[in-house]
Amino acid sequence: MIISTIEKKIDPLIFNINNKNGSVNLELTTDENALQIFRFEYQNHGGSFPEPVSLQWRIPAAKVKGVWKPTSDFSKRIEADWELGNHESRISIDAPVISLFGNNDDNVLCFSCSNAINRVEMAAKYREEDNHFYCQIIFFTECKYPVEEFSADIRIDQRKIHFSKSLQETSKWWESYENLKPTSVPAIAKKPLYSTWYQFHQNLNQDLLFKECRIAKDLGFDSIIIDDGWQTKDTNRGYDYTGDWRPERFPNMVTLVKEIQNLGMKVGIWYSVPFCGRKSKAYQKFKGKFLTENHRWAPVFDPRYPEVRDYLTGIYVNAVRDWNLDGLKLDFIDDFKSYQETPFDASKNRDFSSINEAVDALLTQVIVEVKKVNPDIFIEFRQKYTGPAMRKYGNMLRAFDCPGDYTMNRVRITDIKMLCGETAVHSDMVTWHFDETVQDAALHYLSTLFGVPQVSVMLNKAPESHLNMLQFYTRYWNENSDIFCSGKFLPSRPLSNYPVLRANLNNKVIIGIFEDQNLQINHRFLAIDILNAKSSKMIVINSNLNLGTYEYKTYDCEGKLIKDDFINIDEGLNTIEIPKSGMAQLKSI
Repeated sequence: MIISTIEKKIDPLIFNINNKNGSVNLELTTDENALQIFRFEYQNHGGSFPEPVSLQWRIPAAKVKGVWKPTSDFSKRIEADWELGNHESRISIDAPVISLFGNNDDNVLCFSCSNAINRVEMAAKYREEDNHFYCQIIFFTECKYPVEEFSADIRIDQRKIHFSKSLQETSKWWESYENLKPTSVPAIAKKPLYSTWYQFHQNLNQDLLFKECRIAKDLGFDSIIIDDGWQTKDTNRGYDYTGDWRPERFPNMVTLVKEIQNLGMKVGIWYSVPFCGRKSKAYQKFKGKFLTENHRWAPVFDPRYPEVRDYLTGIYVNAVRDWNLDGLKLDFIDDFKSYQETPFDASKNRDFSSINEAVDALLTQVIVEVKKVNPDIFIEFRQKYTGPAMRKYGNMLRAFDCPGDYTMNRVRITDIKMLCGETAVHSDMVTWHFDETVQDAALHYLSTLFGVPQVSVMLNKAPESHLNMLQFYTRYWNENSDIFCSGKFLPSRPLSNYPVLRANLNNKVIIGIFEDQNLQINHRFLAIDILNAKSSKMIVINSNLNLGTYEYKTYDCEGKLIKDDFINIDEGLNTIEIPKSGMAQLKSI
């Protein structure tokens, strides 16, 4: 199917059907102020596998600076049609949306699809022959089973608004679909978290763990995820023993959890959901019910079997009930996918043909059943499985692993945050070398603050100055969590890795500046906090109006008051100094 265009709006004037096995229909259902929604419908008349159906249109390549996709990380540049692969989305990979943004962070085109369960491919390709972007949405690219009927909505937004607002409203649009309603978010999901992964890996030690928890709680961390290693004494970083999930390393798990909870911390544990190691008893039990046995880490469960879904759900329900857990980290969901050897033949023992729909059934069953045991349970997922469907079952979405890379952490937090609505967005677990100066260590932590901070360093070995820094900024984050989590979030300059982030609520704005550039402030907020997450002290504020007089306090990264003064912010350029990795707080008088 091909859709032609006119200059301003996407117009379905011509479409050609290239599908021999079915009929398609495309109807314009909404057309308001440069926002359009099309309903795509497919019907299969022959009971055969559907061939890929492609919807295509083009727009002039005018005033476009870059192309945003949910997990493109540092690569948001314009790419030509001869070099660009399609953007793939399915239940556990990415989200079905692409944004073309302009020179001033304005939205040029944001197009999205309501099909967040089964696979869809999308692209916005620059064609040098005519200087247009050729946009495309392709359905049924991995469909290996008959489909009787299918429908999806296509949202095309060309409004002149900030690109982040278009993405945020796309997220709201997804929420309007009954099959994409997000699960509730408990208060603990929006609290700083201590993770065991980067400092312990699989070498967990109970006495040391208690020691770490005491320090973490004193610093302001209210929960812990005990990561890989709790279930086995094997420390080879492998997955041969996954599948049974018995606490070999901590045989008295209920006591371990209770003692940590007595310190005032909530406790969650890690599971690699799809993997069933060859050395587990589950491997023998479920032989023949795997998507693949040739995965580089371990055989992958096939969730199309109801007994597989029941088994996995039972593992988590029993753990939450028997050990009184507060949370789960459900990992590697994206490995539920089609492999070369995955069978798609008709089988009465499988109650789903679609792997993606089976994953939806599995995770729906998990969230329903564990909430019967603990209604306030937190469940963490990480990129790339942070799309709209995953918000149905997870209430914490974490940036993908980027140890030591605080710029990537900031970028990934920001990319998730624009599409997550009220679901909590967590940083990757922050880790750094203790030979770093406290100011440089603070750069890692400051890059997490517009999400929910997670830290993963050996606190009992950290320099005192590093602990002071963690305590100062964790306390600050807790005091301002409503602004960070629920305030109006405005990122800037995606091609420059978001050098300025801001969030405001109730006439207070928090601004993080991560590179040397002017801060544009054109509203008279009653309170302005500026986090100087860069190496130089000078901050330049540019305003198009006279903001008046503010009480002006600056702190270093350990919380020491450096300056207490007054400042006038006049129309034009204004300069202030903030210590490297420090903070300024301005209050209107």
